[in-house]
Amino acid sequence: MTVEKLITDHIDIWSSALQTRSTAGRGSNGKIDLYGIKKLRELILELAVRGKLAPQDPNDEPASELLKRIAAEKAELVRQGKIKKQKPLPEISEDEKPFELPEGWEWVRLGELFNSIASGGTPSKSNPDFWNGDIPWASVKDLGKEKYIAKTQDYISHLGLKAGSKLADEGDILICTRMGLGKIGIASRPVAFNQDLKSVKLTSSVSLDFFFNTYSTVKIKGTGTTVEGIKQEQLLNYVIGLPTVNEQHQIVEKVDELMSLCDQLEQQSLTSLDAHQQLVETLLATLTDSQNAEELAENWVRISQHFDTLFTTEASIDAFKQTILQLAVMGKLVPQDPNDEPASELLKRIEQEKAQLVKEGKIKKQKPLPPVSDEEKPFELPVGWVWARVGDILSLKNGYAFKSNYFVDSKRKHVLTTPGNFYETGGFRYRGGKTKYYDGPLNEEFILRFGDLMIPMTEQAPGLLGSAAFIPKDEHIYLHNQRLGKLELYNEGITSDFIFWFFNSQLLRVELARTCTGTTVRHTSPDRVLNALVPVVPSNEQLRITAKINKLMLLCDALKSRLQSAQQTKLYLADALTDAALS
Repeated sequence: MTVEKLITDHIDIWSSALQTRSTAGRGSNGKIDLYGIKKLRELILELAVRGKLAPQDPNDEPASELLKRIAAEKAELVRQGKIKKQKPLPEISEDEKPFELPEGWEWVRLGELFNSIASGGTPSKSNPDFWNGDIPWASVKDLGKEKYIAKTQDYISHLGLKAGSKLADEGDILICTRMGLGKIGIASRPVAFNQDLKSVKLTSSVSLDFFFNTYSTVKIKGTGTTVEGIKQEQLLNYVIGLPTVNEQHQIVEKVDELMSLCDQLEQQSLTSLDAHQQLVETLLATLTDSQNAEELAENWVRISQHFDTLFTTEASIDAFKQTILQLAVMGKLVPQDPNDEPASELLKRIEQEKAQLVKEGKIKKQKPLPPVSDEEKPFELPVGWVWARVGDILSLKNGYAFKSNYFVDSKRKHVLTTPGNFYETGGFRYRGGKTKYYDGPLNEEFILRFGDLMIPMTEQAPGLLGSAAFIPKDEHIYLHNQRLGKLELYNEGITSDFIFWFFNSQLLRVELARTCTGTTVRHTSPDRVLNALVPVVPSNEQLRITAKINKLMLLCDALKSRLQSAQQTKLYLADALTDAALS
C-alpha cells in the first residue's frame, strides 16, 4: 500500500482521532490535540528512515561508497588543519540495528556524518554590555518551532560572543543535549548558542534536510534526575540508516509533499472543529436569549432534534453544561410557581437571623453592603426573584497559611487542600503523589468537614476561579489553607446545592474575572466575592432547579463518557494503523 493510499483510505481515522488536553479553550485554541494527524506525521518520518517512502534504484551508487567519500573528505580537512582527527567510533553490533535496511543502505553512527561538533556557552548575565546586541543567541526555547533558525528570543553583542559563547555558521545543525532532548534546528544565518546545544557541521555528502528528518525519529534517552541530558559521546554513537545520495533527495521531496498534505488535513480539521464549536455556541445562545417560555421551547426543540450531531466534542458538551447553569440562574430552566413564597421574604428572614447571630456574639457585625443598582443587574429576573449580593446570603471564611516546615512527604493524617484540588464545574480531586501532608500544630477551626462548600481564591488554571466544590467523604482529613474560601449559609432557605451550581456558572465567574488582580497568578479577594451579585430564588424553586440541573448533568456526563470511549477506540485505531504500516 502506498503512503498516499494509506492516508486517503483512512482519512477518517487520521482526522478524527483527537485527544483532549486539560487546558480550557475551543478546538483550535489549545484544548484539542489532533492525535491522528500527529501519528501520521510520525509514521511518514518512520517510513522515510526505513527506506519505505521512496523506491530504491539499483543503479544508484551504494551508501558504502558514500561512506568512503565521507572518510576521504574528513581526512582532507584534517590534513588542511580545518578539523581535528576524530577518535574511531565502535563498530555497530547487530543488537543496535532496530530493523532491516533496504539494499544499498548502510548503518552508520551519527558521529561518522559530523565533520565537527562544538559546545556553546552563556555570557555573564550580570554584564549588560554582553546582551541586547545584534547576534541571535539560541537556547532550547528557540528549537522545535521552525526548521530553520534565523531569529531567537535573546540576542548578544560581539563582546558577549567573545566573552562566553560560540557562533554556529549558516548551514550548521543545532542539536539540543539538555532539557529539550530531540529538538533540532538548522542555522539559516550565523547564530550564537548556549551550553545546552551542540553545533554540528555535517559532511557535504549528506543532505541537511535528510539528516533533519532522520534525527527527528532517533529515540533520545537522557540521564539525570532534575534535568535530563545526553553526553556528547552518546550523541555521536546513535545509529541511523544511511541511503544513497539520490535516495536522500527523493526522500526529502516525498516527506515535504506528504507533510504538506498533513498541514492541509490539520487546517481542515481545526477549521471544522472551530466552525462546529461556533455553531454549538450560537445555537445554545438562542436558549439564553429567549424572550419567553414559548420561544425557549421552540429553540430547545430545534437543538434537541440535532443533539447527536451537535454535542460531539468535549468542548461542546462543556458549553452545554454552562448553558444549563445560565438558564438556571436566569430563571428559565423550570417554570415559576406563583404559590411559592417570594425571595424578598426569604431575604428578610436571613437578615433577622444574621442580627440574632450578632446579638449572640457568634458573628461580628458586618459593614452594610451597597444596594444593588439597576445598572448592575445583568438581566431581568422572574417575578418572585430578587437581586442581592453574595454577602447578603452567606459568609466566606478564610483559611490559614500553614508553615511549610511542617509538611512532610510521608503519609500523615492531615492533607493540605489547595486550588490545585479543584477543576471546572464543581470538581474536586485528591492529587495522590503531589499531596502535602501536615505534621504540625493545628487549630480545629481549619479542619474541613465532609460537605463543606469551598472555592479557590486564585486562578491556577483558566476558568478555575470561583469554581465551587464540596469536600468529599474519603480517608483523608483536609486542611483549609489561605488560598481557599469556605462558603457558609445563614439560613436553610438557601440550599448549598443551588449555591454550588451558581458558583460554577459563568455569571459569577465573569464578574469575578473583571475584578481580578495579579499577573503570574490571578486572584480575587473575599470582599470581591461577597460584593458579587446573586439571584435570590424562592426556596421551593431552588429545589426544582437543582433537581433539573442534576438530571441534565447526568445526561452530559453520559454523553462525555460515550464520546471518550469512542475517542479511545479511534486513538487505538490510529496506533494500530501506524504499527501495521511499520511491521
